[in-house]
Amino acid sequence: MIKIIGLRKTYNKDGHKIEVLKGLDIEIGRGEALAVLGASGAGKSTLMHILGTLEHPSAGSVSYDGVNIFEWGEKKLAAFRNKKIGFVFQFHNLLPEFSALENTMMPALINGLPKREARDRAEVILQEMGLKARMTHKPGELSGGEQQRIAVARALIMEPEVILADEPTGNLDTETGGKVEDMLLMLNKTKGITLVVVTHNQLLARRIPRNIGLRDGKIAYDG
Repeated sequence: MIKIIGLRKTYNKDGHKIEVLKGLDIEIGRGEALAVLGASGAGKSTLMHILGTLEHPSAGSVSYDGVNIFEWGEKKLAAFRNKKIGFVFQFHNLLPEFSALENTMMPALINGLPKREARDRAEVILQEMGLKARMTHKPGELSGGEQQRIAVARALIMEPEVILADEPTGNLDTETGGKVEDMLLMLNKTKGITLVVVTHNQLLARRIPRNIGLRDGKIAYDG
């Protein structure tokens, strides 16, 4: 489903070039689950941002279903990102003035879905997440685990083919984090959503069939 060839990413800082990714080659199958590991600065989040089209590569290609997406213009890239990819980050980034239901609806409304359809989708997902009784609550009235589950619900509203999760349990205690992990792995298994997780958590990594390790911008292991 996803094929990365010769991926490089270079930043310019104070007149100096910093090469973060140094020629990665990775293939990810449809419905696969994999964890990306490595020390801070290894390039994990940069890889995730490029996979999610939030950043452009400096060289190389990223193909989804055989199409090099970075040959597209920004408008087409944004439409692809909004429809095909769901993001879950360490910090949930919920809008504090909106309810759980409204936060979940937001990507659908941005994509132009009618408000009634967006609401119906959001209600179904939140019920599946066990949050039926919390739909009208704002983030400040919810626990950390509940907020992160809403972030997962928001990532699912457009029925994405891929979920990119960057340290999704890094801000949660072990028990609560385990429940979020269960949810992500269940979505991968039951709905066939391709799951890519960046994590420092070795326990989470062991639950995921394939691990890729990055070191100094290169692949240290893949298995």
